[in-house]
Amino acid sequence: MSLEAEVKAARNEISPDGYEMSVGEIMNLYRDGELVIDPAFQRLFRWDETRKTRFIESLLLGIPVPPIFVFQDESGVWELIDGLQRLSTIFQFTGILKGSDGEEIDEMTLEGTTFLPSLSGKKWSADNAQEEIGQALQIQIKRARLRVEILKQESDPLAKFELFQRLNTGGASLSEQEIRNCIAVMLNRDLHDWLQARAQFAPFVDCTQQTERAVTAQMNVELVLRYLAYVHQPYEGGLDVHDYLDSVLANLANNNQFNFEQETANFERTFQALHNALGANAFKRWDGAHFRGKFLMSVFEVLTSGVANNLDAIYALDDAARSQFIEEKAKSLWENDVFQANSGGGVRGTTRLQNLLPMSREFLAP
Repeated sequence: MSLEAEVKAARNEISPDGYEMSVGEIMNLYRDGELVIDPAFQRLFRWDETRKTRFIESLLLGIPVPPIFVFQDESGVWELIDGLQRLSTIFQFTGILKGSDGEEIDEMTLEGTTFLPSLSGKKWSADNAQEEIGQALQIQIKRARLRVEILKQESDPLAKFELFQRLNTGGASLSEQEIRNCIAVMLNRDLHDWLQARAQFAPFVDCTQQTERAVTAQMNVELVLRYLAYVHQPYEGGLDVHDYLDSVLANLANNNQFNFEQETANFERTFQALHNALGANAFKRWDGAHFRGKFLMSVFEVLTSGVANNLDAIYALDDAARSQFIEEKAKSLWENDVFQANSGGGVRGTTRLQNLLPMSREFLAP
């Protein structure tokens, strides 16, 4: 196939169709359940009051705003792909935004702006008319136009993956894993829920010792995905680490043979064994006398991959011998030549994965 033909085929697959709609029309679609914001996306609605106010101001002043992107399912319902902050702000301000529990979220109160200082304290509706923006401005907002880009229903499901990733990667608002979480919802909701549930497994939580900030950015869920990657898709080099994880997610989401029950058992056995042996010290530095410091990804990669890929042999040991074996390996890791050469701040993640994952299998073999 020629390059021109490839471009044409890709455009037909990924490029959305679009047209302009009024804000009022979009509000009606949301109210009627014909425009859906998945509850899993709600936690990503994180604009502060100032940014929300500035967006409402843009609508009032007629300042062009970026389009929203939706996917049309087989029943004609639109599923939001991109535009969460903008639409959620409109819906919250007008009093129709619902939370993940189905309850309406409290209306927002605007702040004053440089161009419209009188917006300060105004709401869409209020008991006191002086606090409302008034009917004329309500109509102005409802008549404001937004461009809606619609991904074709007949497009391959992976087209949603590509579109969402292209629109969001590199943005300041979402972490890499938050983007992957959204993609997982689109491609395979069961896999998304499985990843989220495993990230709450108590031994895993205690072993990985993630900070509140890291958990907010979904680093705990990324660690679960990394575990799956080490078991299911060997890293062969070339790919950026995040591209590798994206590939693993897409492949697993489209794998009809993924056995959730068996995968849960293997995950829990892996992290239960690590927790029994090392507890909160599982992925820390051994200084010759004590485990110290913070969570280290290089240690996580070796111990998690090594245990997961030798699970039956490790569980053939009795409880005491199993814990002793893992603890001794965690300590002797710091004397291993391959680990020393491929860990530390100056080593690229790609180099680390390419060398440590193969080493881990033999290193953790009883």
